[in-house]
Amino acid sequence: MDYKDIDKRKTAFIFELDNVLYPAKDYYFQAYYLFANMLEYIELIDAKAATKVLTDTYIAEGKDAAFNRLTEQFPVAEQYRDKFENLLLTAKLPLKLLLYQNILTLMQDIVVDRKKLFIVTNGNVQEQVNKIKQTEWHGLEKYLRCYFTEETVPKPEPDVINLLIQEHGLQRKEIVMIENSETDKLCAEASGIDCISVEDFL
Repeated sequence: MDYKDIDKRKTAFIFELDNVLYPAKDYYFQAYYLFANMLEYIELIDAKAATKVLTDTYIAEGKDAAFNRLTEQFPVAEQYRDKFENLLLTAKLPLKLLLYQNILTLMQDIVVDRKKLFIVTNGNVQEQVNKIKQTEWHGLEKYLRCYFTEETVPKPEPDVINLLIQEHGLQRKEIVMIENSETDKLCAEASGIDCISVEDFL
């Protein structure tokens, strides 16, 4: 699927960040690498081994389990939990986050057609802003309008979509959400807007 396959009457496109615009692991794996190297410097823990525990756990169990598994392998890491959590919010990445190529093309086509681009994202506002700042947008950033659901009510509640509609004078039938989760599907349904799985583009 690509832009030409989408209903031409759609004038506003809503995207989540993680695993919709880019692979979320690209952010977290770089943060894990930075943290593991800090641990090696301070505590002489093998950075490669620590990074592997974090990344393997992320893949197998999700990001919320990663640090706990690290402390099981390297108990001394527990005293740096606050530093780890802060790093996830503020990490200065070695490499920029790269958009999925097909999503980059889709967004460029939307902009060329003079239609609106929105990011509506769940999650910690500071962390999500940090990701946005370190993404390679190829000039698209000036066309993006961002909404952070933590400032209203997180998805799947429709509050943030209702706010977006009101602020930009949109009609629900004009909007489509590009989604990758049950949360986004439920939000689109509650908001009365259409949605398309990101998998259709990748």
